[in-house]
Amino acid sequence: MKRPTMADIARRAGVSKVAVSYALNDQPGVSEATRALVKNIAQELGWRPNSAARALTGGRAQAVGLVVRRPARTLGVEPFFMEFISGIEAVLAEHTYALMLQIVTDQTQEIEVCRRWWGERRVDGVFLMDLQTDDARVDAIRGMDLPAVAIGPPEVAGGLPAIWSDDGESVHEIVRYLATLGHRRIARVAGPAGLAHTAVRDAALAKACQEAGIPEARVIHTDYTGDEGARAARALLIAPQRPTAIVFDNDIMAVAALSVAQELGLSIPADLSVVAWDESPLTQVVRPMLSAVTRDIPAYGARSATALLALIGGEDVGDMREGYAHFAPRGSTSTPAPEPVPR
Repeated sequence: MKRPTMADIARRAGVSKVAVSYALNDQPGVSEATRALVKNIAQELGWRPNSAARALTGGRAQAVGLVVRRPARTLGVEPFFMEFISGIEAVLAEHTYALMLQIVTDQTQEIEVCRRWWGERRVDGVFLMDLQTDDARVDAIRGMDLPAVAIGPPEVAGGLPAIWSDDGESVHEIVRYLATLGHRRIARVAGPAGLAHTAVRDAALAKACQEAGIPEARVIHTDYTGDEGARAARALLIAPQRPTAIVFDNDIMAVAALSVAQELGLSIPADLSVVAWDESPLTQVVRPMLSAVTRDIPAYGARSATALLALIGGEDVGDMREGYAHFAPRGSTSTPAPEPVPR
C-alpha cells in the first residue's frame, strides 16, 4: 500500500501543498478552518511525517543513539545491558523517541558512527557508554556540538553531563563485609583495565584492603565474558595461596566461576566466597545463590534518557538528585552506592 503524502492531502483538501505544510506544522499562513480540515484528512489517510525530511528541514529526528563497543555475544547474555536499555526505552516511549543501537569494535568507529548520525540528522543526541580513563570520544563529541550524556564517572566526562553510581563506596562495603567473615585473601576479576569505572573499583579495592589490614588483593582484568571469567578464576584458585573470596565485575563471570570451583572440589561458601556485580536472575537461579551488588538498573537507564532529552530540549538540567544516580554537568555531586546483598 502506498504511503500517503502531503500531495494526497492537498488534493483531498483542495489546497496547495504549501498550505498543507503550514497546517500540519502549526505555522501561520492558513485559516483555522483549513488547518482543521487538513489535519482531519491527514488522520483519515494515516499520514505520518517523514523523519528524514523533517530532519533536513531543521526539525528533530525524534531519535537518540547508543553505540556499544563490546562483543555482540556479551550484549546477548549480560542482563545489565538489557535492563539498562529497558529503562531508556521506557522514557523514550513516553516522548515518542526511538533508540538507534549499533555495535562497533573500537573508538574510531564509534566516533565515525556518531558523526554520520549527527551529520545526517538521524539522531538528536547520544549516550556515551563505557567511558575510558583517557577517552577520545569526549572531545570529538563536543567538537561536533552533538548533545550527549556520559554514562560513567564525571571526572573523565570532560564537562559532558554524567550519570554515574558510586562504585568506590560499594567496593569498600564489600571488603568490609568479607573482612568481617574472616577473609584475608581477597581477589577481584575485573573488566577491561582502560574503563573508567574499572579504574575506580581498582583504586577503591586497594584502599579498602589497606584500611581492613588485608594484603593487597590480586586483580585480573578481562573482557567480561564467561570464558575469560572462568580462566581468571582457575588461575586464581590453582595458585599456591589461593584467595578465599573473589569479587567479579559482572554476573556472567561469577556464574562461570562456580563450575570452575566445583571442578576443583571447592565448596561455596565453605571454601570460597563469591560476590557478583550486578544482581540479576543469573545470581539467583544458580545453586548456591550468589552474593551480589544490587542497583536499580532500569532506573539508571531511565535517568540517563531523562537527562539526554532534557539536554536536547535545552532545559536546565543542572542537578537531578532523585534516586541513586545523579546528573550534573560538572560532576560535583556524589551518589549513594549500589548495595551488596549477602547470601
